[in-house]
Amino acid sequence: MAVLSTPSAAAKPVALPISKGLLWLLGAALLAVAVYYFIGVDQGATSVFGKSMVIHEFVHDARHFLGFPCH
Repeated sequence: MAVLSTPSAAAKPVALPISKGLLWLLGAALLAVAVYYFIGVDQGATSVFGKSMVIHEFVHDARHFLGFPCH
């Protein structure tokens, strides 16, 4: 029968300063908005990056998989 050992030291939580936490939150929010734009909003004709359909075609299947209509 195996003997279970108890850890000798308790795990300590990581203390994250509020300023660094806000930077992580802002970065995650900007990344989420960018992903949402490219997958859900960019339509080629109304694209911020010109009339090219490259981004639209690149994420076309992901748009339908996530329920975004595009045509």
